[in-house]
Amino acid sequence: MSHKHASLLRAIFQDNASANIHWRDVESLLRHLGAELEPAHGARFKVTLNKASDFIHHPHQSNACSRDMIKHLREFLAHAGVSVSAYESRNKE
Repeated sequence: MSHKHASLLRAIFQDNASANIHWRDVESLLRHLGAELEPAHGARFKVTLNKASDFIHHPHQSNACSRDMIKHLREFLAHAGVSVSAYESRNKE
């Protein structure tokens, strides 16, 4: 586990979602977690992780993700069984 991925995961699960998270970092984290990203219509990507699937939109005007997108991503990750504590304990072993 890289320090960057762990920091990004903590930022995603913070109560006040950050608006300074870049799409390429989110994409890298998802791939690191083992997610499959398939381009869909327009700026949408179908993300499949741990048998959970959802569509996530790539930011249109900039590379920074909106707070709403981060909240959506947080919900998806939680549904897929990803949490900060589980991720950190898994990677300490």
